[in-house]
Amino acid sequence: MRILKPALLSATALCLVLGACNAPSSKTEIPAAVSTTDATQKIIKHDKFTYANYDQVRVTHLDLNLDVNFDEKVLEGTATLDFKRVGAGSNELVLDARDLSIKDIAVKDASDEWKPAKYTLGEADAIMGSKLTIEIGDTATKVRIAYRTSPEAEGLQWLSPAQTAGKKHPYLFSQAQALNARTMAPVQDTPAVRMTYTATLRVPDGLLPLMSAEQGAKDENGEYHFNMPQPIPSYLLAIAVGDIKFKAINDHIGVYAEQYILDAATEEFSETPLMEASNAKLYGPYRWGRYDLIVLPPSFPYGGMENPRLSFITPTLVAGDKSLTNVVAHELAHSWSGNLVTNSNWRDAWLNEGFTSYVENRVIEDLYGKDRAVMEQALSLEDLKRDIAGATRPELTQLKLPADMAHTDEAFSNVAYVKGQFFLMFLEDRFGRDNFDAFLKSYFDHFAFQSVTTEDFIKYLHDELHAQQPDALTKAELKEWIYQPGLPKTAASPQSDAFEKVAAQQTAWLANKISAAEIKTGEWSTHEWLHFLNTLPDGLSQDQFAQLDKAFSLTGTQNAEKAFAWYMQAIKGGYHAIDADLETFFMTVGRGKFIYRLYGELAKTPEGKAWAIDVFSKAKAGYHPIAQRRISDILAK
Repeated sequence: MRILKPALLSATALCLVLGACNAPSSKTEIPAAVSTTDATQKIIKHDKFTYANYDQVRVTHLDLNLDVNFDEKVLEGTATLDFKRVGAGSNELVLDARDLSIKDIAVKDASDEWKPAKYTLGEADAIMGSKLTIEIGDTATKVRIAYRTSPEAEGLQWLSPAQTAGKKHPYLFSQAQALNARTMAPVQDTPAVRMTYTATLRVPDGLLPLMSAEQGAKDENGEYHFNMPQPIPSYLLAIAVGDIKFKAINDHIGVYAEQYILDAATEEFSETPLMEASNAKLYGPYRWGRYDLIVLPPSFPYGGMENPRLSFITPTLVAGDKSLTNVVAHELAHSWSGNLVTNSNWRDAWLNEGFTSYVENRVIEDLYGKDRAVMEQALSLEDLKRDIAGATRPELTQLKLPADMAHTDEAFSNVAYVKGQFFLMFLEDRFGRDNFDAFLKSYFDHFAFQSVTTEDFIKYLHDELHAQQPDALTKAELKEWIYQPGLPKTAASPQSDAFEKVAAQQTAWLANKISAAEIKTGEWSTHEWLHFLNTLPDGLSQDQFAQLDKAFSLTGTQNAEKAFAWYMQAIKGGYHAIDADLETFFMTVGRGKFIYRLYGELAKTPEGKAWAIDVFSKAKAGYHPIAQRRISDILAK
């Protein structure tokens, strides 16, 4: 692991952030997340969502030895953690645990023998779980914890055979981001801490286990072994077990999936090697060995999850025309922004998601042209403006989120993704694309395998780019983008010629100059359809909804993005012809991007809320625990 010393902001950079200064000391220190395990360096603790004392003792390696028990829906075995003391006199190791049953704990000290350790497991907090405090004495370097997960662990979804496509075998998959690694294993569950890991898994016959690591073959004892040699934050710990098959795309990229979707997914994602090559050309080599994708069951609550070496992907991306593969570009881009250089706490989530959205869009432009990239920018900006307008707390629309954010869920709005992307687009415009590309490439290299804060980025931006072009950016502009709510006036306003043509046809139809059937959609991409549907005005008549539905068979469409956009408009307009197909959508799609907003829109009227509660009662068992919690909260308001 490379050493990142606490950042010292230069006088000019400090003024750039804080305002006009006369002559501040060049030794003025700002908070900076540090991913070092060097005991000589001071570690500054930033993450309020962890109990871990990583500013005193820091975990460096995790070794899991687990049975995957589908009958009881638990992982059971041991977690052995290597650690280093960051400060003198540290004789306790504090870990995060949520819904874990701890059986016993032992430490290995200077005698190289395992000895029982005293520990306490605190009372459970609804968000953070329990504080696990272990006495490690003065010489211990390892701790071994025998434990068992809960069948209700939010980070694990256990599917019965009936809930899978094959109907013969059960399925397990995890989702650790943001606070759910602690439901899978006792760890320092914060992105400020990076660790390598190894694992040994025992699974029922006929099932294949996979992890976010080098995949090991089954040995003579029936065990599978995994190794992640690069240090990662705990939220990238991942597991999937099921009746999973594999198909290669090239020599180091392939697709895992259930058999029913394997061929279609492999074809859908066949351009992933081109995306990797584009990323490498722009930002340096891929550093993780293999890059595989696993298409999970429909209950997976996200579009994708960037687990290193093995991105988790929703089946809703398999549209048949490669129109939704920008999500694959996003998860792959995380191999540079997020996995390689990581936000040290969730207040700085834009460092992961905004950077990745920017990189994703650059790759889309490189491979598919400016027009598609601009369309995706425009659609994203529409979503961002909606989120900003609907924000209950303006400070949650800052890039640097407030210290009193209540839950890490608040970190994953379009503010982190899209406002972060548009901030980097702003910097690219001010400093010039060639200069900014070189800067980003050096940023990824300089901070590789480290965790950083917004302030670390500001310092590096000043030292490596702004100091050479001081007139390109003012302190007021920087503060507005990072530390103030809303969307700055300096944000780009992408204009798509294709969208203008769509808008012209929409206007003609709304003015009764053409019928719905006369709208020329034959060459429309999914992006053009989304622009058309998302910009339909309020107050459409039932006849107008019916015209569109009859002309284009929108109700029941198999393109999940189009279906979501159509159903949102239909719910707003009271068009109940969708109800049967919308219920089917809720029963078969677990992606939060879609179902959270659909349930939320239904809940705005008493009639819609009653219907939504009834459908949720039937669909709930098929949703991931994260989605169950989020929807329960939506419908409880």
